Amino acid sequence: MKAFAALYRELDASTSNLAKQAALQRYLREADAGDAAWAVYFLAGGKPRQLVPTKLLRLLAQESAGLPEWLFDESYDAVGDLAETIALLLPQPSEAHDLGLAGWVEQHLLPLREAAKTAPEQLADRLRAQWRQLAAEERLVYFKLITGAFRVGVSKLQVTQALAAVGGIDAKRVAQRLMGYTHIGARPQPGDYLALIAPESSSEQVQKTSGQPYPFFLAHPFNIPLEQFDAVLGPPADWVVEWKWDGIRAQLVKRAGTVWVWSRGEELVTERFPELAVLGEALPDGTVIDGEIAVWREDKVQPFAELQRRIGRKTLGPKLLREIPVVLLAYDLLEWEGRDLRALPQSQRRVLLDDLVTRVQHPSLLPSPMLTGADWTDLSRQREAARSMGVEGMMLKRRDAQYGVGRTKDVGVWWKWKIEPLSIDAVLIYAQRGHGRRASLYSDYTFAVWDGPPGQEDRKLVPFAKAYSGLTDAEMGRVDAVIRKTTVESFGPVKSVKPTLVFELGFEGIARSTRHKSGIAVRFPRMLRWREDKPVAEADTLQTLAALLPS
Repeated sequence: MKAFAALYRELDASTSNLAKQAALQRYLREADAGDAAWAVYFLAGGKPRQLVPTKLLRLLAQESAGLPEWLFDESYDAVGDLAETIALLLPQPSEAHDLGLAGWVEQHLLPLREAAKTAPEQLADRLRAQWRQLAAEERLVYFKLITGAFRVGVSKLQVTQALAAVGGIDAKRVAQRLMGYTHIGARPQPGDYLALIAPESSSEQVQKTSGQPYPFFLAHPFNIPLEQFDAVLGPPADWVVEWKWDGIRAQLVKRAGTVWVWSRGEELVTERFPELAVLGEALPDGTVIDGEIAVWREDKVQPFAELQRRIGRKTLGPKLLREIPVVLLAYDLLEWEGRDLRALPQSQRRVLLDDLVTRVQHPSLLPSPMLTGADWTDLSRQREAARSMGVEGMMLKRRDAQYGVGRTKDVGVWWKWKIEPLSIDAVLIYAQRGHGRRASLYSDYTFAVWDGPPGQEDRKLVPFAKAYSGLTDAEMGRVDAVIRKTTVESFGPVKSVKPTLVFELGFEGIARSTRHKSGIAVRFPRMLRWREDKPVAEADTLQTLAALLPS
């Protein structure tokens, strides 16, 4: 545990990719396989299910630190991170330990979840006994893991590169081996880590009995002026052009009579989409399809908000499955009859995919339509209909492109040619401190629009979105200063502020919502610019926002 805590400090303190890479490689070379297995799991994005209720953790930490509730809350407000707050406030350790990361996770952390269910009266004593053994720097990592807030500024790509360097193997092979390593419920073993860095076999491929997906190939944004398309891309005939669907990217895997559905986030979602599991049963063994899970009704895709209704339900009854049916909009075939097809050109893979879809004839499997146009101007005109169709724009895939790993260009090129975001001018009404390096700044904002037109008496601001990205550090510092001067009231860490600031907010989608006071929910909101030129009274209205809803 000490070594992993030291690695965390080193990674957290550095902004240099080279320094982070050196620290990762040094740790992996020195750690035993059990500790390294868990370290890779956490650093690559794996998180155990919630171990301890946050409310209980706060209460016990407050009692152990001997603080009144108000002072603990003030400390949390100042620090901005619960794990760091608790680690700083607890008294010095009174015992010592000699366990590594694997020992702490398996012997102490994971059993907490079961104890919370079967012996909740013993949970408090267990927690106190554990943190009496941990030094302050170890406690930080410990509480980060317990609260599910473990983030340290290292990407999965950096972890992949470190493993490749330690094992002396191709990073693409490591990326393949890592797929599925961090799914929820995983308990990595020493052998799992050793398999990641094992010497590469010339005949190595996905095990034909495993549900392991392939690394997802990702597209790059494409935002150049239309008049430059011919010079940069060549003619449209060189490209496979498809709609960019607004759903859940997924791979459907069928091997050895078993079906797995994986999301791009490497979450196993087979149980969430039983109709896709049934679809998988109709496929031959050794088949892997890449596509988009979307709600499909009346022969067209439905808004992402419909899909969210499915995602948010704990149980999926027959009524919900009938009301919100999903399909897999297939756009690539990665494996066929157990053969890895990724090295084939995009056009050949597409022909094989279309043949498979025709052969299977299943209502939950639809081919993503290929679009054609006389030239890029023609395709641009077609793209203008994207929003009314509920799609985000177009995908451009070179016909000769192989299926790569991640967002790379060395074996193939995919571009996402997205439509411009929807936008609205909104008023900042609430602010909250950020986390990490922004813990001392008010950087998380709630925005509102007016519930009536200018001149209407007693009109009010109605909140509709939260956003925290889009401003430069300098702009955020200036906004923070305004917030501190115009605070009206505090609700714990949240400040109600006098409405003086207007921002242009951009978002990808909009839908009706019964969960929001405004009756409207927007997707992926972010600040496009600070409208210092616009008075608050001239900010947009709820009616303007509603006019953006799809008809």
